[in-house]
Amino acid sequence: MAESAYLPPDTHDIQPMIRVIRGQQVMLDRDLAMLYGVETRRLNEQVKRNMERFPPDFMFQLSREEFEDWKSQFATSKSVVMGARKLPYAFTENGIAMLSSVLRSPTAIEANIRIMRAFVAMRRFIGTNVQLFQRLETMEYHQLEMKRHQEATDKRIDEVFRRLDADAIPVQGIFYDGQVFDAYHFMSDLIRKARRAIVLVDNYVDDTVLTWLDKRAEGVSATIYMQRVSHQFQLDIERHNAQYPPIEVNSFCKAHDRFLLIDDEVYHIGASVKDLGKKWFAFTLMQDLRADELIKRIRHDINKQ
Repeated sequence: MAESAYLPPDTHDIQPMIRVIRGQQVMLDRDLAMLYGVETRRLNEQVKRNMERFPPDFMFQLSREEFEDWKSQFATSKSVVMGARKLPYAFTENGIAMLSSVLRSPTAIEANIRIMRAFVAMRRFIGTNVQLFQRLETMEYHQLEMKRHQEATDKRIDEVFRRLDADAIPVQGIFYDGQVFDAYHFMSDLIRKARRAIVLVDNYVDDTVLTWLDKRAEGVSATIYMQRVSHQFQLDIERHNAQYPPIEVNSFCKAHDRFLLIDDEVYHIGASVKDLGKKWFAFTLMQDLRADELIKRIRHDINKQ
């Protein structure tokens, strides 16, 4: 059963008046005066006549900042706030006990008993639930740590996606004359992207294209289809294949445009691969066309040649 369940009913009304200021549980002069049935001015006058009984650990006056904070957060009613012109005095539990020797009316004595019970109830409640408070504090700490960890993780994920976006191969674009390195970088990224097979359909291939294709990963096949395989280029292929992973070359005279097939993707290339960056050319990923469909058609036309 909760601690407050067996307290006198009037104790419940006092507990909300107990504030925590400067790390201490205190009550303000205005709340005390209301409980004692006297004016705040009257209470403070009696205290000032007996200042030797109220050292700083019994009573202190709120600073302007504390006063403003009290008005905005702790005031029990608008009338109390509006009536507060002077900086209030705060009384600790010892200070409130000392008030019983200054204000000796029956009302003040009865109010002091209620106030002392309220302070005791709060101490019992805190003592009874100290482990709960500690668990709550631990949970709050872990939640903050989890939040910091999540924020750090989100930043890392955002950075990964940012880099992925920055490194992603565009699906279409155009290179202008003079963009030799950009075109070289684009083609190299496409070659390195392959995981199974690379097929190039280009009628004007030379030995520089062989160097490009050598950037492919291990185990990736490479095939070139071109209109006519010259004697010189055939020698280049044979010398290349004697030293590096082989590149297959076949004659195919049906194609006018250039295509680069990377695994299942088909890129339409607007210029011969060997001339990339020397003249304007555009490229496009043909998203509705699969590489195996195009290869099947190429082989069919080769058989009809």
